Amino acid sequence: MLRCAELGLSAEDLDSMTMGMVYDMLIERANDHEKYNYKATQADIDAFFG
Repeated sequence: MLRCAELGLSAEDLDSMTMGMVYDMLIERANDHEKYNYKATQADIDAFFG
């Protein structure tokens, strides 16, 4: 619950979320400080979904 509070999630928010959604948010928050060497282009995205 502490980590959810740090994300600004209320008990009402959690009622409509799965654990997977909460885990995804926690992972994204942990990655906020990461610097990536490569930014995907539209061609990369098209190749991924192509």
